[in-house]
Amino acid sequence: MQPVNEAEQRRHLAGAFRWAARLGFNEGVANHFSALVPGSDSQFLLNPPGVHFSRITASGLLKLDASDTGGGRPAGVDPTAWYLHSHLHQLVPHAKVILHTHMPYATSLACLQDFELMMLDQSSCRFFRRVAYDRTFSGMFLNDSEGPRLAEMLHDGISTMFLGSHGVMVVGNTVAEAFDELYYLERVAQLHVYAMSTGRPLMLIPDDVAELTCKQWLAYPEGADLHLQAVMGILDEEEPAYRS
Repeated sequence: MQPVNEAEQRRHLAGAFRWAARLGFNEGVANHFSALVPGSDSQFLLNPPGVHFSRITASGLLKLDASDTGGGRPAGVDPTAWYLHSHLHQLVPHAKVILHTHMPYATSLACLQDFELMMLDQSSCRFFRRVAYDRTFSGMFLNDSEGPRLAEMLHDGISTMFLGSHGVMVVGNTVAEAFDELYYLERVAQLHVYAMSTGRPLMLIPDDVAELTCKQWLAYPEGADLHLQAVMGILDEEEPAYRS
């Protein structure tokens, strides 16, 4: 579901915010989603500071230019968002959409020493060899060097990053693609926590089967698009103000 113009991109991103709030993916009024404006390689949309995910509207999203770095961080923009999202949009070709959260189950795993996602089930396999791990937490993203550092880890094929002692981030070519990835990441993380909490031996899927299943996930017809369409359909009925 490739948006054809800025208005459509705004609606898709606002819908993702609203549904993320329903799922409990947000943390207070922190965390940020951003998306490039269709047809631009530097202008992007970002949530404004202090607005709860459940109150985001399409028209309320900020429009920024990642290439506008001459004067430093723009006024009225959260600094941690600017230092991360502006660089990633510029430096990572497949980071047209960036979703960063502290959602509980995935963040719990990000706090485990030397943790790596295991191939426990079918949904885990969609992340096979598509995850990076940043294990160098040094405080909040208030340094202009953080974006370029993380960009180096998001090479081709990597869609997901565990930020040690911090949270997670996913990138994608469309809002639908990135949101679907974020949704399944938290479900997979929840399964990991539940399975590990039993104390029983874990039955891991062999690499060759995990690789095949990952390819099947990525080739599955319109899965992410249908997911976002379904979400926006519910929002259209229950809280259409997100489109305004």
